[in-house]
Amino acid sequence: MKRRTVLSMEQALSLPYATLRFAQLGWRVIRIESTPAGDGLPGDPNRYIGGKVLDDDRRTYFIAPNVGKEAIALNLKDPQGQALLRKLLVELDVDVFCCNTVPRRYKQLGIDYETLSAAKPDLIWAGISAMGPEYPDAPGYDPVIQAMAGYMELTGPADGPPTLSGVPLVDLKAGDEVYANVLLALAERAETGRGMRIDVSMLQAAASWLITTLPLLDFDCQPNEITRCGNEHRKFIPTNVYPTADGFIYMAIGSDVQWKRLTEIPKFVSIGSPSRATNEGRHKEREAIHRDMAAETRKHTTAEIAADFRQATIPHAPIHDIPAVRNMDAVSRKLTLTRMPGGKPVHMQPMAVDLPAVSQELTFPPKYGEHTRAVLKEAGYSNLEVAQLERDRIVAAQA
Repeated sequence: MKRRTVLSMEQALSLPYATLRFAQLGWRVIRIESTPAGDGLPGDPNRYIGGKVLDDDRRTYFIAPNVGKEAIALNLKDPQGQALLRKLLVELDVDVFCCNTVPRRYKQLGIDYETLSAAKPDLIWAGISAMGPEYPDAPGYDPVIQAMAGYMELTGPADGPPTLSGVPLVDLKAGDEVYANVLLALAERAETGRGMRIDVSMLQAAASWLITTLPLLDFDCQPNEITRCGNEHRKFIPTNVYPTADGFIYMAIGSDVQWKRLTEIPKFVSIGSPSRATNEGRHKEREAIHRDMAAETRKHTTAEIAADFRQATIPHAPIHDIPAVRNMDAVSRKLTLTRMPGGKPVHMQPMAVDLPAVSQELTFPPKYGEHTRAVLKEAGYSNLEVAQLERDRIVAAQA
């Protein structure tokens, strides 16, 4: 696999997650952060979120999305900094430029596709924003888009408030769209030699996942089909989380055959009846079935019920906490790894898919401006020129 070079003006999570996936491929990812301005902390605000890991600008929330990367600091508000960026594109033979600032700033910062592709015509350009370039001022925050895209309306108990997902789904979905579409653009470039502009709207990407609800509007659906239903499935009955004597278990009945197998288990014989033999019939008795199921599951431990479900080949799972997830053999063998400067290992989430000849260990995230001087020298700047750029506040480097 050819090693590509990515320059990414990134912060927060959506774009750092996308470029993490490139770093996991073994690509070179250079993250661009702003030079110090005013009284605020320099660079990506996520550097300063969470517990201190090693130093003030590499805290817990910053680590996992930013392993395997380099970091430089440029003043793109200054024309000299914008010219420097264009020089980097050419001298480093950059394949991909990414950004996740609001679209109205593209031209102000000299990072718009037209400007950068004029410097490097085969450049692939990818931007993440809240709602695409047609809405240039909208800030893209995961919880805001979860609310706007209906995710919160669909999450939580039916009699409870709209609820955020426990995972920043919209950030990660947007990052995956950058990843997928950049790979598509590279395939196209291999045939045409041309670059491409990719605009990822967080709202549109999120709405693309409303496949089980949004189309129902044209089928005169009932209101309860497109709102919160807790842990139930809206169509397959019974599918839910049920209490046990020592916790909870999730069970999913996806066919009438599975229902028949469930009601042949001695513990659950009593919940079967002719009127419940089909999913349509069970839907009419949905609430009663959930009550009947819970009344039986409460009498037995999670392990006892799981053993019965395994024997009957009924889909089920315990409700794992995060330590239990990490300890699962199917997960623990796949974890990615970084090492702190002192050698301490830090285990992180696995790659989404196993790929050949790809390392599961990546370098520790860079300090703010850690690679500024080295990258500028690689692009042809002398030590004196780099020092002058620092004095002029066009770049910033690690102290």
